[in-house]
Amino acid sequence: MSRIKFPKGKQKEFIKKVLEKTNCPSVRELRKRGFDVSYSALKNYFSERRNLPSDLYEQLLNFSGLNKKDFNCKILEDNYGQVKGGKKSKRK
Repeated sequence: MSRIKFPKGKQKEFIKKVLEKTNCPSVRELRKRGFDVSYSALKNYFSERRNLPSDLYEQLLNFSGLNKKDFNCKILEDNYGQVKGGKKSKRK
């Protein structure tokens, strides 16, 4: 599954805009509106500990009516984590 990489601070900003556009008071409430994602995963996305999966990103865009072009983000390849991990182990 590919992931979406936002610049630092922008993923949280994106989720806040989704919450504003949909009149959701919190990420917990967003989950109740039909997204099949655990609350802890949503918290991790909101706090930018994890990158958003591309399918969830698309769902949030469609749900909120936001325009993809308004956000400066890039799509990471499916094997991004494996490549990153391999590079770290090579250095040791």
